[in-house]
Parts: sequence; C-alpha cells; structure tokens
Amino acid sequence: MVHIIMPVKDSIETAEMALRALEGHAVTIWNDNSTAENTARLHALAEELHFDCIDVADLTDHPSPNYLLLLQTMRQRALDTHAPLLIVESDVVVQPDTIDRLIHEGRKAKVGMVAAVTTNEEGAINFPYAYARRYAKGAIETHKRLSFCCTLMTEPMLETVDFNNLDPTKDWFDVTISKLSRQSGFRNILCTDTPVRHYPHSSRPWKQLKYTNPLLYYWRKLTQGRDKI
Repeated sequence: MVHIIMPVKDSIETAEMALRALEGHAVTIWNDNSTAENTARLHALAEELHFDCIDVADLTDHPSPNYLLLLQTMRQRALDTHAPLLIVESDVVVQPDTIDRLIHEGRKAKVGMVAAVTTNEEGAINFPYAYARRYAKGAIETHKRLSFCCTLMTEPMLETVDFNNLDPTKDWFDVTISKLSRQSGFRNILCTDTPVRHYPHSSRPWKQLKYTNPLLYYWRKLTQGRDKI
C-alpha cells in the first residue's frame, strides 16, 4: 500500500492528464483553493476515477499554498497505516511502471526519499533535475535536493522526520525535507531511468518569470514575499 497525494491549484488541464495517468491507484486530490469551476471539475474527476478529493478551504482559511498542512496531514495518515507517502504534483504525468519502481527502490536499506527524474515531451531531462543529465542511468544516490514533482517518502523516514517542526513561514519544503532526510541518516535516491513528463509551474504561471524575466521574478519573490523555500 502507498498513499498517493496530488496537490492541485487550478491548472486543470495538466491536472486531468496527471490524474488520468494514475487511474487504478488510490489517490487523494488536495484541492488548494482552486476556482469554483475548477473545484467542480476536480470533484467530477474524483468521482469518475474513484479518487478522494479534499477541499483545503474546508480545513483552513490560510491562502494557497498550503503545502505544510498537506505534509502534516498526509504524513500522519501514512504513519497510521504503515505505508509510504508518494507526492505526484499536478504538472507531472507518470508512466505505467513509475509507482512500482519507486516503491521497489524505497524498500531498500536506509532509503528516505525516492524521486522519478522529470523530462519534457521529447524525453530530455528538464527542471528541476537538469543536474542529472550527466548521471549514468539508474537509481543514483544524490546529495542535491529532491523536488516533490514525483517523490516517495518511506515509512522509516516519515517516522523519523517530524513535519510538525517545519518552518511555518515557508511555502515549499522539498529542500528542507531532502536535507532532513540525509541528516537523519537516510539515502535519497533519484531514479534517472524512471522518467515522468513534467510541465513546470503549470499551477503557478507567474513562476515562469524565473526563466523569461529572472530580474522580475526575484523582485517579486523578495518584495512580495512569494515562493519562500
């Protein structure tokens, strides 16, 4: 058993592709304040595909992103059922064997996190794993951060790393949790032979400025307190 969670903030077109690729698995959709129209579409998809759908607006009035609440909530669910936790983001489309391969690697000794490498539609490795282009094919231990694009966190790591101690002023936690996993004695694995298709930042298009206008991106990041990692 594995708990699969997909956080969604609008980006309904990529979210639908991502969800349909997971059909046949048990998935919880984490609807993080999508519009009313997209919320209705997500619930319709959840009913069609037999997924669960949690509306974050029913749990908190904190504005999106609510990744900290997601991590804390789903970590506890995973621990209660003695299962790993797999995050698949709404801009990622898995392959038929992706989940089995991540679970297989996660069962090896002292593994804390296992991630699938991300690629574009042509199969070239893209953000956030450009650094992996020079790696040999296979399951590679890495000391760099693992993104939550498509990443499994093992039960032993979840037992050891308490997400209730994470910094609540931050928006994103992949860098922090990657470090905490390694500092706790676990190995973080990037599967360079397990590609998933990635459409970066589909749910937050303003972040495309990082590539098209980096000065404006970092100005907004600093002056508006956005994208705190």
